Amino acid sequence: MCSPGEAPPGPAPAGDLPPEWETDDERMAFLFSAFKQSREVNSTEWDSKMAFWVGLVLARGRRRGAVRTCLRELQNGFERRGSVPLGLGTVLRELLRRGKLQRESDFMASVDSSWISWGVGVFILKPLKWTLSSVLGDSKIPEEEEVLIYVELLQEKAEEVYRLYQSSALSSHPVVALSELRSLCAGLCPDERTFYLLLLQLQKEKRVTILEQHGEKIVKFARGLHAKVSPMNDVDIGVYQLMQSEQLLSQKVESLSQEAEKCKEDARSACRAGKKQLALRCLKAKRRTERRIEELHSKLDAVQGILDRIYASQTDQMVFNAYQAGVGALKLSMRDVSVERAENLVDQIQELCDTQDEVAQTLAGVGINGLAEMDSEELEQELDSLLQDSSKDSLDLPPVPQKVLSAPISDAELEAELEQLSVSAGDVAQKTPSASSEPKTAVGLNL
Repeated sequence: MCSPGEAPPGPAPAGDLPPEWETDDERMAFLFSAFKQSREVNSTEWDSKMAFWVGLVLARGRRRGAVRTCLRELQNGFERRGSVPLGLGTVLRELLRRGKLQRESDFMASVDSSWISWGVGVFILKPLKWTLSSVLGDSKIPEEEEVLIYVELLQEKAEEVYRLYQSSALSSHPVVALSELRSLCAGLCPDERTFYLLLLQLQKEKRVTILEQHGEKIVKFARGLHAKVSPMNDVDIGVYQLMQSEQLLSQKVESLSQEAEKCKEDARSACRAGKKQLALRCLKAKRRTERRIEELHSKLDAVQGILDRIYASQTDQMVFNAYQAGVGALKLSMRDVSVERAENLVDQIQELCDTQDEVAQTLAGVGINGLAEMDSEELEQELDSLLQDSSKDSLDLPPVPQKVLSAPISDAELEAELEQLSVSAGDVAQKTPSASSEPKTAVGLNL
């Protein structure tokens, strides 16, 4: 893009253009004309034209997914019936002023990176004029060729690279080879130049750091989405070397396993052909290969054991840091709290509660006494009326006996009274015949 030898992108598809692009020639003629020298001449027309092209330029970059552009590429993309917009230069300068675009040279200068020295030759190889002018500070680059970066799109794609790494198998350790990372991001970064720009953005955000070790570039990522990367140390490099050794040993074991299987097949073929000596040599080669495989397996197990211990120690360190942070937070929160102050606070609360109860009782007593003094006469009148009503509604009951109850009767008195009753009953029995005869006489007389 914007480099010699690269084919410029064609015009934008009709679906990505506004409706008036093909229907309103008068409107498009106005939009394709150059801006006035000053916005003060006609601010309404200026703002209308600027809003149209700003939205179109940003939408084109997001649709294409390319983080870089230039004036020439945009002119080719917005060509209409052989004409190109004359005011695109003004639009790009306005986007630079707003921070929506940034010159690629300015972006590189804003990143404090020691690996730009070798990165320049990789992803800014074309054009050479641009490279030299960026390094030497020369400003003779044609405006049409100056490479610009979509700032927001670059940040979004850098975030995608970071998340892609976090979700991949490479994230088991923060250090990874640059070549492996490039292969992982092949679908996200269409070219190597874009890939390095995204790495520069991540380094600007302090989420990656890059180091060249024995001619090989290695990348260290920050742990966590919002963490800052720490400088690469000897431990990181040692772990990376162990991981590389593990990978090489695994590849060697796989290669030897295939070689042993081939020796076995060769021995079988030689045996079928009646070549016994050749078959025996093939079997001996198979045995030697299997012994080498066993030795490599032992070394591989040792390397994997060391890596497992390193990963476990990293987990322990993370837990320790969490504990330490928790203790620090607890100390900070309990800094002004002590047992004596807590007891004093409880005593104050109890004292205030007692005072509140006394105040409530005093207020309640004043209210009751005042009510008695004010309403005592009315209460007596109401009581009299209630008594009168109750006397009218009372039932006619017999009077209460006034006789005083005698004392309880003893057993002896009861026996004496029983004897008297017996004697009086005998007297009554003797007098009964004479008494009964009188009625008969009377009856007879009456007859």
